[in-house]
Amino acid sequence: MKPTDLVLTPTHLRFLNRRFPCTIGRGGLAKRKKEGDGATPIGTHRLVCMLYRPDRMARPADWALPIKPGDLWSDDIRDPDYNMMVRAPHAFSHERLRRADPMYDLIILTDWNWPYAVKGRGSAIFIHQWRGKGRPTAGCIGLDRRHLRWIAARIRHETRLVIA
Repeated sequence: MKPTDLVLTPTHLRFLNRRFPCTIGRGGLAKRKKEGDGATPIGTHRLVCMLYRPDRMARPADWALPIKPGDLWSDDIRDPDYNMMVRAPHAFSHERLRRADPMYDLIILTDWNWPYAVKGRGSAIFIHQWRGKGRPTAGCIGLDRRHLRWIAARIRHETRLVIA
């Protein structure tokens, strides 16, 4: 592992020789993730995209893309676009990326089951703002807003998320 990797430990996320408190999925860590299990998948994951709310923050990195009204993420295994960003209106089950709360104001997308999704293996694993210290996610990694923004500004092409 390199200092430029985001490394999940039992107590925090390590990046550039700093430690950041974080939360993981309510289902704990899993070697075999399934849709809806709430688990955070073990493995080494590339960071493939950064999304942000331009109405709520400045662009956090030059490669970040704005979240627009109507942007959704499909989490329905029946959907031909399962585990992909889609647009409203959308007939299948999905998550709104433009939420009323600040949880998805900044999203770092990993390559978990993406871009060629295996149906049922679990939809996207994001790094996003937490609901609060100690409050689990649905499988993603949650961070304090200040820490998430600090990390987002320093991610490089070679940065990986390592969950052992």
